Amino acid sequence: MESTGFSHWLVVLVETFALLFVMLLAIAILVVLVMWVVDRNQTHNSVLRNFPVIGHFRYWFLHLGEFFRQYLYSSDREELPFNRAQRMWVYRAAKNSENTNAFGSTRDLRGEGVPFFVNAAFPSLGDHHVTPKPVRIGPYAREPYDHAAFFNISAMSFGALSAPAVRALSIGAAKAGIWMDTGEGGLAPYHLEGGCDIVFEIGTAKYGVRTPDGKLDDDKLLAICAHKQVKMVSIKLGQGAKPGMGGLLPAAKVTPEIAEIRGIPVGQDSQSPNRHLDIANVSQLMDAIAHIRRLTGKPTGFKAVFGDLQWIEQLCDEVDKRGIESAPDFIIVDGSEGGTGAAPQTLMEGVGLPLHEALPALVNTLIEKGMRDRIKVICSGKRITAYDVAWALSMGADFVNSARGFMLALGCIQSLQCNRNTCPTGITTQNPRLQRGLVVTDKSERVAHYAKNVMHEVGIIAHSCGVDDPRELDRTHCRVVGDDGISVPLIKLFPYPSATEQKA
Repeated sequence: MESTGFSHWLVVLVETFALLFVMLLAIAILVVLVMWVVDRNQTHNSVLRNFPVIGHFRYWFLHLGEFFRQYLYSSDREELPFNRAQRMWVYRAAKNSENTNAFGSTRDLRGEGVPFFVNAAFPSLGDHHVTPKPVRIGPYAREPYDHAAFFNISAMSFGALSAPAVRALSIGAAKAGIWMDTGEGGLAPYHLEGGCDIVFEIGTAKYGVRTPDGKLDDDKLLAICAHKQVKMVSIKLGQGAKPGMGGLLPAAKVTPEIAEIRGIPVGQDSQSPNRHLDIANVSQLMDAIAHIRRLTGKPTGFKAVFGDLQWIEQLCDEVDKRGIESAPDFIIVDGSEGGTGAAPQTLMEGVGLPLHEALPALVNTLIEKGMRDRIKVICSGKRITAYDVAWALSMGADFVNSARGFMLALGCIQSLQCNRNTCPTGITTQNPRLQRGLVVTDKSERVAHYAKNVMHEVGIIAHSCGVDDPRELDRTHCRVVGDDGISVPLIKLFPYPSATEQKA
C-alpha cells in the first residue's frame, strides 16, 4: 500500500513538472513571437529590424564583455584604467598580506613611459626604509598645518560615495595619520566620525556653504571650519576628468540627507556651474583665497587641471604685487587621467594635461618665480602604487592624493558603474541593499593598511636611492623609458629652471 501511494505521488509530481515545463515553453514561445513582431516593425534600430530576437544577443554580449574581459580574457597588464596587477597590489596592501612576488616581474620594463628608480651604490645601514618629516602648509595662516604623511585621500564627495564608504575612509584615515578631502559635496557627519584630519573643498556650486543663489555663505563656512578636524580649505576650480565642467550628481543619489547637507532640492539632478560665479580671473581667485583664509584662519589653496600655465605665472606676478603672504598656501594639480563618478567621455579622454606634463610644469613655474618654498604642491591622478607615488615625489610634489586607490582598498572591483547607482560593492551607491555589503569595521582597517603600506614601500624606494626622507627624491633619482626602449633621466626630460631669489 505504501509503495502504491508513493508511486501515485511520484506520478503526480512528474505530471506537474511536465505541465509547468509545457506552460513555460509556451510562454517563452509567445514572448519570442511578440519580440519578433516588435523588433521587425520598430524603426529605430536597424540590427533588430533585420535580425529580430537574435539581434538582442549583440547588446547582451556588449554589456557582459567588460566582465568577461576582466576575469577571463585580459592578461594581468592589459586592462584600463587599472590593470589586474595594479589592483591586486592594492588589494594585498589593503589586507596587509604578503606583498612579494617570486621568480620575476611581469611588468614590461621596456615599455614607453615606464618609470624606475636609480639605486645608490652604498645605501645606509639599518632600517631598509625611511620615514617622512612634517611639512608646514600655510605659514601665514592663523592655524598653519604641519603634516608628515605624503599619501592622502583625494576629493570624493558624500553623495558620490555612500555613507558607509565615507565612514570607513574617515576611520581608516585617522588610524593611518592621513588627511581626507571632503570633495565638493559638503561636510557630512560621516567625514568627522573617524577623527581624521579634514581638507574641506569648496566646489563651484559651494555645496554646504552656499546661499540660496549659489554664493558663499560666510557663516556656514565658519561653522564648518570651527571643527578642529578641518585643517585646510581647498577651492576647486576644476578636476582632471572633466575640465571646464561642473560635477553632476544624478537625481537617484540626491536623498533627503544629501540634499540637506548640500543645500539642494531632493530627487533632482544637481549640476554644478562650470566655474565659481565670483571667480573669473586670477585677481578674483586671489581675493577669494585671501577672504577665506582671513575668515577661517585655515591654510587655503586651490585645485585645478591645467591646459597651459600662463595663468599661474600671472598668479605669481599678482603675489609679487600683494606680498608673499597673499600666495595660495597650496595648489592641487589634477592630471587629466583623474577619475570621477560621471563625466562626458570627450572631456575625460581628450581635454587637459596629463599629470606627467602638468606636475613638472607647475613645479618649474613656481621655481622660476621664486615661490616653490612658499606654495606647497599636491598632485592627484592615477597614483595608486608605491612607485606611482615615488615618481610624483621625484617630480616635485610635496603630497600625493589618491581617490581610486582608496576605493580599491574599500573593495572596489572596477565594475565601472559609479554613475549608475548600482555599485556592487556598496561604495558609490545610495541603495541601502547594496551598501550593506560594505562593512565599515573591516574596510576601515583596509584603508589604514593600504595608506601605511604605500608610504612604507615608498620609504623603501627612497632608502634604496640613498636619501633620508621620501620628499628628498628628485628628478635625478628616477628614469623613464623612451620610445626606443632606452631610459632617460627625469632631469633630462624635465630640467630644473634657474630660480630667482626665493620670496619666502
